Amino acid sequence: MSRTVLITGNSSGLGKGLTEAYLEKGFEVYGMSRRGYASSKHKLNDIRCDLTDYESVPLALETLLMGISHLDVAILNAGILGKMQDMADTSLEEIRRVMEANVWSNKVLLDWLLKSGIRIDQIVLISSGAAVNGNRGWGAYALSKATLNMLTQLYAHEFPHSHLVALAPGLVDTAMQDVLCDPVQVDDGQFPSVKKLRAARGTENMPSATVAGQMIADLIPSLKQLPSGSFTDVRTLMQGQ
Repeated sequence: MSRTVLITGNSSGLGKGLTEAYLEKGFEVYGMSRRGYASSKHKLNDIRCDLTDYESVPLALETLLMGISHLDVAILNAGILGKMQDMADTSLEEIRRVMEANVWSNKVLLDWLLKSGIRIDQIVLISSGAAVNGNRGWGAYALSKATLNMLTQLYAHEFPHSHLVALAPGLVDTAMQDVLCDPVQVDDGQFPSVKKLRAARGTENMPSATVAGQMIADLIPSLKQLPSGSFTDVRTLMQGQ
């Protein structure tokens, strides 16, 4: 029987790295993203969808997963950074924009999956260390990821036959780092937490999306050892190995 995985936000960054990793493992991959994953690999099934267009998400899922009765893994990865700025300078509109992409789109996905009748062994929601660190400047993003952690915990009660985890992937060299590591866009004097990111970029402490995708894909089966609804960090898991 073919192993199956659903990955959102799979056209770039970590989502693309995860797609590559699961294709290499021989999985049938079902991807959702705004731009689409450019590949002719026969085990990749892809659909373009803006996940913040909530009315279009159910139809996209129905089209993508038509005839599917079982998913080994669903990885809800899509998300945005938002502006690095002090909370006092962050408008409610900016917070709403980030929450729509990072939280409420995932609620729409989870609601559809819950009602679909598809048996799902594992659901992994990609969170962030920002959810618990509370560093200056991460405002809307940190709020969204903290909310995502609680969303995972709450939905764990409603998916009794699936195992849910919110997973912080650690430092990954993606387009997000292009913004965070640019001194013109982000002042590390005002937001000192980005100094750690800039020091890590280009080292093994910040792997490429391809390397991180392979590492996370290898780790995901072991997440079942945690209570469903948990939040964990890849770095904590790696230290325990």
